[in-house]
Amino acid sequence: MPYVSLSTLRHLIMKTFLLLLFFLVALALKPEGINGDERIIGAISDCNARVGKEERVAMDMAVQDFNMQHNQTFLMLRLKCSKRKPLQSALAARHLINKNKVEVILGPRSWEEASTVSEVSENYDVPILSFADSSPPWAAERWPFLIQAAAGTHIQMKAVANIIQSWGWRRANVIYEDTDSAANGISPYLYGALQAVDVEISNLRPLPSFADSSFLHKELENLKKEQCRVFVVHTSLELARRVFGMAKEKKMMEKEYVWITTDSITSLVHSMNFSLISSMQGVVGVRNSFLETGPHFNNFSTRFYGIFGRKYPEEKHHEPGIFALQAYDAVWTVGLAMNEGTKSNGRQLLESILKTDFDGLSGNIQFTGQKLEPTTRFQIINIIGKHYRELGFWTENLGFSYTIDHGGYNLSMESLGDVNWPGLGGRSSAPRGWDRSTIENPLRIGVPNGSITNKFVKVDYDSSTGKYIFSGFSIDVFNETARHLKYSLQYEFVPFGGNYNDLVKKVQSKEFDAAVGDIAIISNRCEYVEFTHAHTETGLVMVVPILWHSSRALLFVKPFTTAMWFLTFFINVFNGFVVWSIERNYCSELRGPILNQIGTLLWLAFATLFSLHGNVIKDYHTSFQMNIC
Repeated sequence: MPYVSLSTLRHLIMKTFLLLLFFLVALALKPEGINGDERIIGAISDCNARVGKEERVAMDMAVQDFNMQHNQTFLMLRLKCSKRKPLQSALAARHLINKNKVEVILGPRSWEEASTVSEVSENYDVPILSFADSSPPWAAERWPFLIQAAAGTHIQMKAVANIIQSWGWRRANVIYEDTDSAANGISPYLYGALQAVDVEISNLRPLPSFADSSFLHKELENLKKEQCRVFVVHTSLELARRVFGMAKEKKMMEKEYVWITTDSITSLVHSMNFSLISSMQGVVGVRNSFLETGPHFNNFSTRFYGIFGRKYPEEKHHEPGIFALQAYDAVWTVGLAMNEGTKSNGRQLLESILKTDFDGLSGNIQFTGQKLEPTTRFQIINIIGKHYRELGFWTENLGFSYTIDHGGYNLSMESLGDVNWPGLGGRSSAPRGWDRSTIENPLRIGVPNGSITNKFVKVDYDSSTGKYIFSGFSIDVFNETARHLKYSLQYEFVPFGGNYNDLVKKVQSKEFDAAVGDIAIISNRCEYVEFTHAHTETGLVMVVPILWHSSRALLFVKPFTTAMWFLTFFINVFNGFVVWSIERNYCSELRGPILNQIGTLLWLAFATLFSLHGNVIKDYHTSFQMNIC
């Protein structure tokens, strides 16, 4: 018989006691009389990420709260980890359905995982409540049991566009994670939002999820060489950590730079460590807004803080975010749907879920077209110091405001007060958002070297330097216009010795990017290029005589062509012939010598021009017979 130490025996006894105690507590928490109505909920989450940790704690809390408040249904949760891998999510879904006999699956959060899980569950009629905040419009038709349980945040792109517009920036670089979720959530919506406020996307840079340092170094170095200094970042928190770390290393978090982050990063600002916060100083973020007041939220937040800290002691911050609230509400959505009746097939459960309507922690839970209504209000924050500062809120169709309640809206973000920009500290004026480009690729501006006057354009050659000197009124106007632009315009003047028509054609053929000088705006040149508005009055006037007709009495006949005159004559002769052929049998005056008949026929043709129509023509023939016959 092997020897067992006293400490080992005590450990085994204590472990057995704890397992027994846990079993008894589970039995005590389970309401009586529902042995036949146990309902199993499956969940797929990235257990190693902060989002997955918050979801797990929130779902456990929701199951416990629901079971304590409802006696008809006893919920049980079965959770599988996916590590953000679609294949692993598909295997987890198959295991939950076949082995654990789950009736519904919550998660995952990325569209790639949600689509693979939906494909697996398609043959089992198991509803999928995805936490992805965006999905293609055809998703509901392709997978009828797929439900978007997280409110769409694509409207936040309008908030980003309004922030850029508020400070007068006209260009922006967009950095996003190269995934289907990011592409669905940013590309179409951000492009349309920026276009609506006349902002151009200078660069659209997709980054792979696991981009290494050398790749990020190359991408940021290329962006740094260009003049645009406004950056919009839409990535996961893990990729954002590497992007901002590299940006700080390359001195791209300093004066004149602007960084704006979207909800996928900013909604996790409460969990960021000091290293990431220090590399994001001056960043302006847009995040999902929710009410952080009320007894329900306060109770949830206090309990979550304690449970999360005990379960994940390695995490430095224990506050719940929007992802925890969404997971909590999703469990209650399924629980309320299951509480409507006994176990049923997936179709009936799906219909019950879509009929759910209640006020959750994350907002109103009501589905339209298998999706929650999109979020229309977002919070604007500014990362500064050891944490962040709440600047205010942005609401669709209303604008910016200090408080979350309705009132005091303004279309400009400047109304929210001072912003701590990168490298500038707190001040009301924003950075320029651009700097001189280090890429030598200036515009070639053609200048006529043979103008008829030196007042508009004058080209001199300096033999000592070997360079041309350009002056004149047109040159001054161009330089001053370029100086007032919201970005740096690099250009060089190039003399052209040909005529003006050839200069215009050089611009049309892209040999020159533009032309400056006393170039007259005439019709044949407008076929090749576009002109600015004339900034001087013309000095050349052509005087031509105007011919007036001495008589206007016959102006009405000018529209008649020769063919129309012949046609009119033929019709009238034909009408006269018809009248003559009918009446000659009743009137002797229409018979006789051939010349007499021809004259009468022509007279009838002329008379039809003035004849009346309808019943009166009968009276005319009567009078005609009385007068002729």
